[in-house]
Amino acid sequence: MPPRLPRLAAALLLLVATACSYSPMPAGTPLAPVAAAPAVGAAPPAPAAPPDAHRFANLPDQPWQSAAEAPVSTFSVGGDTASYTLARRLIEAGSMPQPAMVRPEEFLNAFTYAYPRPASAAEPIATFVSVHPSPWNADRRLVHIGLRAWQPPAAQARPRLNLVVLVDVSGSMAPEDRLPLLQRGFAMLLPELRAEDRISLVTYATGVQVVLDNVRGDDRAALEAAINGLRAAGGTAGGAALATAYSLAAKNLDRGAINRVVLATDGDFNIGIRTPAEMKDFITRERERGIYLTTIGVGLDNYNDRTLQALARAGNGTAIYAGNLQDLRRGLVEDFAANIVPAADDVKAQVEFNPAVVSHYRLIGYETRQLRQQDFRDDQVDAGELGSGRSVTAIYEIVPVGAARAPVEPLRYAAPARRPAANAEIAFLRIAYKRPGGRASQELARAITPRDAHGTLEAAPEDARFAAAVAGFAQLLRRSPHTGDWGFAQAAALANAARGVDEDGRRAEFVALVRLAAARYPMGPR
Repeated sequence: MPPRLPRLAAALLLLVATACSYSPMPAGTPLAPVAAAPAVGAAPPAPAAPPDAHRFANLPDQPWQSAAEAPVSTFSVGGDTASYTLARRLIEAGSMPQPAMVRPEEFLNAFTYAYPRPASAAEPIATFVSVHPSPWNADRRLVHIGLRAWQPPAAQARPRLNLVVLVDVSGSMAPEDRLPLLQRGFAMLLPELRAEDRISLVTYATGVQVVLDNVRGDDRAALEAAINGLRAAGGTAGGAALATAYSLAAKNLDRGAINRVVLATDGDFNIGIRTPAEMKDFITRERERGIYLTTIGVGLDNYNDRTLQALARAGNGTAIYAGNLQDLRRGLVEDFAANIVPAADDVKAQVEFNPAVVSHYRLIGYETRQLRQQDFRDDQVDAGELGSGRSVTAIYEIVPVGAARAPVEPLRYAAPARRPAANAEIAFLRIAYKRPGGRASQELARAITPRDAHGTLEAAPEDARFAAAVAGFAQLLRRSPHTGDWGFAQAAALANAARGVDEDGRRAEFVALVRLAAARYPMGPR
């Protein structure tokens, strides 16, 4: 087959998949400058090399746990979305992500859900729970847990910013999907800035340069000139650059502001502090001074997910991946508050299952965010941040007591399972969190009871059904054995039926993505 035909076929499949689910950009949305189209007859650009799966932070699927032997599950909550965005880019380009690239919780958290809003800033997290049949196994149930962070009313001004933007301008950043993409994305951020905000810009290649120091957020001329003047060349002094960026943030530290470094790179650190452990220790110390970190990853062949994840988590921030301008628009404009303005720090979730009701359980995703039971009330143990208005989701698959087939062989000498009472609690949920910059945790808790349960999948809330489709799709991409014969087509149908209002178009985009995967790989991922 001629070399251009696979790309053409992929494009046609994407067009077919999206034709029925297109959601236009809201009227009045500012558009960034569009790059010039290639000359007629010019050869198409060579596709970027796929990322190295060894550069990804991940672990094997969570195993089944016996509720009688290990009833407590504890994990760190976070709002990262990088894994989903990268997987979407690969699928749209005609390939499948490697299982190590797929973190199901980041697929779930790439979407907004209509969870209850916290009543006030005094309790900055509200909970949502739904229990319903699993779409891929009728003998099992899904326990859907949703959290939503406090977001001030629109009329209330957000805190001012002390923002240091740290941009990699090394030679590896020259392709269009790296530095040029970031320049266009940062241009879209400028209208979000205000006069009281203070912006600094640091670049790094073979050396480090302070381009802007403490410039007013409404100085559009200076900001635009600095962004447009960036050029890629040289090596990568990542460690020295981090030190410079944090020194600027510390010099301009404002206790009444959000003090944050935003690191934008393909993750290819090769000069200065190089190991994630060294950089993590450095960023942790800075976080304790009140300076947080958000990372934006770009590119494919040099993209170092493991490093950027480690840095963002150490810095109480979010790890974002951007494959195109829409990703940056979402990360820097639509989700600006969720990614930049903290609502709660060190957020931990703990679920205790009732062995009289639940035989076995497993958490879908969060493999790299597991904590020990005793970590839940240890204020020295770091956990994830929730940004303003952020919604996050966790889904457990459970096997009810008395189900026809247990997922693992029961113990020979175990006591026989008791028949649960009709009103018996299914589980108990606890959430621990700190106020931004706080030292001591606070807790909220609630029981998960039969009142949260729905007899059929169709009766479950729309958000729960859509999230089940997302979780199932992520498991399929991980080549998980837990979904049986359930496949892409079923995931697409379930998601499409639960799209709802979909104001931002992200759910329609997901349905199109799953249909594209089904069209390209009707027998499933390989």
